[in-house]
Order: sequence, then structure tokens, then C-alpha cells
Amino acid sequence: MNGGPLLRHRAEALRERMDEPDCDPTMLDRTYGQFAVLNQLLSGWHAAWTRTLRPAARAAAADRGVAELLDVGCGGGDLARRLAAWAARDGVPLRIVAIDPDRRALAFARRRAVPPSVTFRDDDALDLAADGARFDLVVSNHVLHHLTEDEVATFLRASDLLARNTVLHNDLRRNPLAIPAFALFSLPFRGSYIREDGFRSIRRAYLPSELRPQLPPGFEAKPVGWFRQWVVRGARR
Repeated sequence: MNGGPLLRHRAEALRERMDEPDCDPTMLDRTYGQFAVLNQLLSGWHAAWTRTLRPAARAAAADRGVAELLDVGCGGGDLARRLAAWAARDGVPLRIVAIDPDRRALAFARRRAVPPSVTFRDDDALDLAADGARFDLVVSNHVLHHLTEDEVATFLRASDLLARNTVLHNDLRRNPLAIPAFALFSLPFRGSYIREDGFRSIRRAYLPSELRPQLPPGFEAKPVGWFRQWVVRGARR
């Protein structure tokens, strides 16, 4: 499915308003807050946790005493908090480092209650990989569509280096139904950049076929549901 006339080609030139350095700080904070609701309802991370991340984290914790997870481009920190809560509920020893180069996002994340197993840092994944940092699991949410094809390839190579075990990047997938579906779903999200940036994100999103040429060996891009995709790499053998 090529996405219909509007979505046939990826709109790489579009930029999201919340990424602009001079965007409205009140609207930006409200966007981060609303992302927590949006991601919980639409992003499918609980399925990713139960099917892929939880078994990998348990195996790593059995070997090392505690599993270590890197959340790249953590934004307002809602994914890191949910992963920490699920790990605690399921009895999985898990330490999470959540990084984002945007200090506005980290300031928002740190103003919320931070679980003791989560650390927010303003590191960059490429720098961490170059410095030899390693984690059992590496994840991201809605990062890939922000990147050019060359940047995707570099980002995935860094993920490959950073992860001892499992990589899972969760992102949007262009689909002709995504625009009307999001137009309806996002109506309650007012006073933020959710709606405007959401439409831009859909138009910037990759198809799995567009990502596959950029994948390092061992990675797979696969559709998940109607509007999402996972870029995954399993445990090293």
C-alpha cells in the first residue's frame, strides 16, 4: 500500500512545530503531557513489553542481576515511566537510562515524579555508542520519522552497537487511513501541538520497504497493526 496520492511519497521537508527552538513553551509542555495519554492509547508499547522486551529483560537480569535499558529520544519521559512500572509489577529488575538532546523535554520529564530505576540524561545515542556504552535493551518511540534516510542508517548502526541484546524502535507507518483516523481521534487534544504535528508526523513516516535498505544485518522492519511498525533486532547469538 503506497499511502494514496497525499502519502505516496514521504514528506521529509516538513518539520514539526514542537521541534522549533522558539515554539510556545506552554503549548510545548502541554504537548508533552498529552503525549503520555496518546502514547498509552495508540503506541502499543504494552504489547512490545510483554512479547519482546520483558523476556529479553528477564534473560539479561538472570545473567547480570539487573537488566539495563536505553530509551533514546525519551521526550517527556512517559515511556520510561511506564516501562519502569511494568518491570516493577512483573518482578523484572530493570534500570532505565532515558536520553534526549532537547533540554526542554528533559526539564519537563524531571518535573514529574521520577521512579528510582529511571535516570534522565541529555546524552546523544551516537556519542554513547562512540564512547563504548552498552545496554541490554535499546528502544525508541517516534524517533525514526524525524530522521533522513542517511540519519536512519547511522542511528540504527548506533543502536546495533549500544545493544547487547534486543533493539526495538516503534514508529508510525504511512497509511491512507491514518489522516482521517487521526483527525477524529485527536479532536480532544487542544492547546498543544498534538494535532498539527501529528499530521506532519504521519506524512513524514516511513514505509517498511523504505527502511529496509538502511537496516544493519540482523534488523527487521515489520508492520504492526494498521498504522505502526517495529524495527527490531533480537539477541546476539
